[in-house]
Amino acid sequence: MKTLRALAALLSYPTADLVEAACEIRAAIDRETVLPVAERAALGRLIDELEGGDLYDLQERYGLLFDRTRALSLHLFEHVHGESRDRGQAMVDLLKLYEEGGYTPTPSELPDFLPLFLEYASILEPRAAIELIGQPANVIAALRERLAKRSSSYEAVMSALLALSRAKPDQAALAVLRAEPDPEPDDLEALDAAWTEQEVRFGPGSGLGAATAETCAIDGLAERLRAAQRSADGVAPPLTARRAAASPRSFRPGVAS
Repeated sequence: MKTLRALAALLSYPTADLVEAACEIRAAIDRETVLPVAERAALGRLIDELEGGDLYDLQERYGLLFDRTRALSLHLFEHVHGESRDRGQAMVDLLKLYEEGGYTPTPSELPDFLPLFLEYASILEPRAAIELIGQPANVIAALRERLAKRSSSYEAVMSALLALSRAKPDQAALAVLRAEPDPEPDDLEALDAAWTEQEVRFGPGSGLGAATAETCAIDGLAERLRAAQRSADGVAPPLTARRAAASPRSFRPGVAS
């Protein structure tokens, strides 16, 4: 599904190659017509900004949004596991899912990086792709709300993913995500507090008793991945490296999806 590849490109770090491919990205979205008109129009405004903006300004805006605030992290498991040991196991499961599906992600990114997740989904048959991108609907809905609060045109990508998957976010799980700290990128004191705050852990060994229904709903993606693909013996250590400014994979409309 080329639309998913296009959405992955739009969520990637802006580079000269990405800006140059903006016209092709727009054409791929319009040609496939799997998104409603309103969502395509909103994506068009984001593409207009990429085409007409100064590259350094685009890169600074992207960094302020997605690299400085944990609440807007594009790493899916950041919102599910934080930096807990469970995140390492979920990474192992997700990476094995990619490999067994014939997809080799770029080594410069973590497997749960949303653009990589969407690229993998793009090589699946449409029904499987739609089901897969619906699994992290709670996280995507929370990201959409936080981007809307900042009047960011990147909200269009999250809205498009929710429209495409037709997934209905679990309101209880979404309420838990809404309760997370959401500091502004220029509030350095709040940012420090958000990054150093000890993550809340649920389940066995957490000291919090049985997990609530809200927590289980948020953890649905990891559970489904673990059920679909068991990891090899051993647990990978927590993967905490953050992306600096790695160039994204370029949008290649000619690649079969």
